[in-house]
Amino acid sequence: VQPQQMSNSSSIRHFLLLALADTRQLQLLHFCLLLGISLAALLGNGLIISAVACGHHLHTPMFFFLLNLALSDLGSICTTVPKAMHNSLWDTRDISYTGCSAQLFFFAFFISAELSLLTIMCYDRYVSICKPLHYGTLLGSRACAHMAAAAWASAFLNALLHTANTFSLPLCHGNALGQFFCEIPQILKLSCSKSYLRELGLLAVSACLAFGCFVFIVFSYVQIFRAVLRIPSEQGRHKAFSTCLPHLAVLSLFLSTGIFAYLKPPSMSSPSLDLALSVLYSVVPPALNPLIYSLRNQELKAAVWRLMTGCFQKH
Repeated sequence: VQPQQMSNSSSIRHFLLLALADTRQLQLLHFCLLLGISLAALLGNGLIISAVACGHHLHTPMFFFLLNLALSDLGSICTTVPKAMHNSLWDTRDISYTGCSAQLFFFAFFISAELSLLTIMCYDRYVSICKPLHYGTLLGSRACAHMAAAAWASAFLNALLHTANTFSLPLCHGNALGQFFCEIPQILKLSCSKSYLRELGLLAVSACLAFGCFVFIVFSYVQIFRAVLRIPSEQGRHKAFSTCLPHLAVLSLFLSTGIFAYLKPPSMSSPSLDLALSVLYSVVPPALNPLIYSLRNQELKAAVWRLMTGCFQKH
């Protein structure tokens, strides 16, 4: 399909997404792979949400934020993968103008929420290890609810601002996107000269906020490691560190894939590498996060097992 050459974004009815593969066999293979990954993500995150919601002994700040993280993971994978699977199965590249704007909004919303929640979870670990006597007051049920609400509200506002601003730009360079889902940098490439500077300013503000979260996380973990090393018993040090390990692993996966995808040097850029990286940061983390958390957390593992065996016994 030839990309449409447009002078105005109002005349664009649809966008053309990047095809995951050229041959029919590879398209079907990609469909099967995406189906497997999305089912794993749905099962893993669904089990965590159900286990935390149903297990009263898991009604603690750490598991409350983990439930919110699982919701954001579910949302992000359900935003990008179904359309990619549909396009691979039916050998098409089309996405409607409305569908593209909705996809961009929800992806920005869930990714922003994920970063905010990972930052809050870092604060939870910091208070738990560095200020254990104040844990109940600093992270009471009301404080946790306020922090979670602030994370979702700020993510909503951020996504709304970016989506409204991006889709208000005049688009002059066709309608073909170099990505398998709609994201801001790809829309900006279609915009007219100079018209995208306002959105770049908004992106810079968001990048500064994200960097602020990163600095807070690094500072918190420096304090956590210092506190852990002061614990006299080896068993105590191991127990304290093991509560941080899943969060560190999830955080590293989220940040490393995202940073490398967006900040890699242009000389390394190629369509196949860009596509692989975009799958790595948008599809893989939501599927792996439940596994990372449940492998290291005995309480969560036991709660998931009870939930599964209870369901099987009923049937």
